[in-house]
This record gives sequence, structure tokens and C-alpha cells, in this order.
Amino acid sequence: QTLIVGLPSVSPFARVFQFGMRLGMRSHTLGAAWWQGDCGPYWGHNAIIRLAPFMAHCHLPALPEGALVSGPVLSHDQLEAVLMRRAGYEVRVLPEEGASFEQNPPTLVEFIRRDLRWCQGNMQYWHFLAMPGLRPVSRYQLAVAILMFLGSPAWMGLLVVGTVAAALAPAPLLRADAGIAVFVLVLVMWFAPKIATVVDVLSRPDLRRSFGGGARFLASVATEVTFFILLAPIMWFGHTVFLTRLLFGRTVGWGAQARDDHAVPWREAARQFWPQTLLGACVFGLLGLTVPAAIPYAFFIAGGPLLSIPLAVVTSMPAVGRVLLRLGLGRLPEETSPPAELRALELPAVMSASGGRG
Repeated sequence: QTLIVGLPSVSPFARVFQFGMRLGMRSHTLGAAWWQGDCGPYWGHNAIIRLAPFMAHCHLPALPEGALVSGPVLSHDQLEAVLMRRAGYEVRVLPEEGASFEQNPPTLVEFIRRDLRWCQGNMQYWHFLAMPGLRPVSRYQLAVAILMFLGSPAWMGLLVVGTVAAALAPAPLLRADAGIAVFVLVLVMWFAPKIATVVDVLSRPDLRRSFGGGARFLASVATEVTFFILLAPIMWFGHTVFLTRLLFGRTVGWGAQARDDHAVPWREAARQFWPQTLLGACVFGLLGLTVPAAIPYAFFIAGGPLLSIPLAVVTSMPAVGRVLLRLGLGRLPEETSPPAELRALELPAVMSASGGRG
């Protein structure tokens, strides 16, 4: 199977998000395909090419009441992958963008709703870790999928404990040698897949032109990096709250997803994100009164929660999407040279980028 490509969108949120997904997904998958080998991922978008074995071996049972999280499994892709491999089929991914498209959520609110359903689904993987017949790599993949969400409370704990420790410390808490080295190492780990893709694009003229040219591509990268730094801790906060609720039996279902572009009103954003905003305000307020020099470092985790309300509103505004489209920010190769299937859909982002030509 090939990689999934986000449909060209005029939604500011979806546009910047899927540009970032395009930056990191191929280089990340290239490395993952090396160590996963024939135990690769299996996305539902590609199930139609092997329909019979998929139907025969990828039935997902509803988990009983005794399971950690009972009910239908809400995050199916990784589990289907290990079931296919368990049945004797090799599961491999070609780390190239093909004709497998996905329409991403158009707003931060919808993105979080989808992500929390995945969070609940990944917690259901505990039930399958001891399933007989799984390959060691398959068990490792299920464990990593669980840890992907369990790491969020650790980040939030780091923010809270680190803020209090910095405020109460009699001397500067962040060492200029080891502390800065660890900080830089974390940033490199965060952005390594995207850095690899940026180097790849800039070194290949044809690929550089497909993203709208070098200057436009770099401006898009800067926009997406800022967006990611704000988005990631918002998601960590949401995971932490949701996992806490799961411990008390508060679960979600898989309802219809809103994929059509729409604006998020300020009142709705405030209702959804006031806890994140309160956390960010408390962190910056405490550090401002005690250790102002720590504020730039805290921004990497607390900045997103503090700005979550305006981020949700601004990244849903149609006017902002039109500006991004006009400037070519977040442009994908499918907009520069749209394939026939996208031209047939007459997507606004594709039509605009191609000057209105179908």
C-alpha cells in the first residue's frame, strides 16, 4: 500500500495540518518500513485491494465488560495490521504518496473529537497485547500505539511539575550545559522527519516547484512549525483529561464526522478550550512573577493551551483560508499538478491553484 494524502483544502486548519502531514509522513514511514519489514501498517483506505483476506481475518470483536475499555474497538488500523500478519500475510507499505486520499477534519474542534476516539481505541489495544500468534514486532506496534497517548499525561506532568519547581527553586533551574542540550535534543527528535523532507524538497528542483517554489515552501514550513508547536500541547491536554475520564468509565462513541468547512464561533471555542487556556495562563502568570527567563522555554508546552481559543477560531475562518490559498501557503503537489481524479472533483483548492481550469 501507499501513503495517504490529504485532499487539498481551503480550510485553514486542514490546509496547514495536511501540509505538515506531508512533510513528515514519507520520511517517517521510510524509516519505519525499514524496521517493520513485513509487519507494516494497514490502513482501511487500502483494504479494497485485498478485500477477501481483510474480511476473513480482520473482524474486530466488541470487547466484553471485563475489558479495560469495553465496546466496539474505535481505533482499528493498527489492529487490522497485526491480524493480517497473524494470518500469514505480509503487510508492507511503500513510502510514496499515491492515489489514496483522505479529507481531514476542517477545525480544531473536529480534529480533537476524532483524536479522542482514537485515544479510546488505542487504550483498547491492552486487550490484544497477549493475543496468541502475534509476531514480536506486532506486539511492539500495539504497545507503541498505547504509549503514543499515555505519553501525553507525562508532558502535562512535566509542565506542571517543571513550572512549580522553577518557581520555587532558589537558583536558575535550567542548566546552561546539560539542560540546553536536552532541550535541543527533544526539538530535533520532534522535527527530524520534517527536517529530512525539507532537505529533500529543497534539493530537488521538480519537487520544489510542485510545492510552489522554494520561498513559498519555506514560508509554508515556518507556518506549519508554529502551528505544530501550538497544536501538540493542546492535544496532550485533551488526552490527559480524556484518559482520566476513561478510568471512571466515561467513554465516547464513533458518530458522524463533520468534514465540511465551517467556522467555529468564539463562544463554542471558549466552551471547549477554557480549561487549556486556564492552565496556560496559570503557568505564564506564575513564571512571570518568579522566573520570567523561563517563559520562552515554557512556551513550547504552555503556549498552545494559552492560545487555544483564538487558534480554534482563526484556523476555521474561511477568510483566513482564502488568504492562505492566495499566498500559496500550505500548497501541495496535487494542487500544482492535480491528478485526473482530483480535477474531476473540482475541489476549490485545486481549481484556485490551477487558475480555475478543470
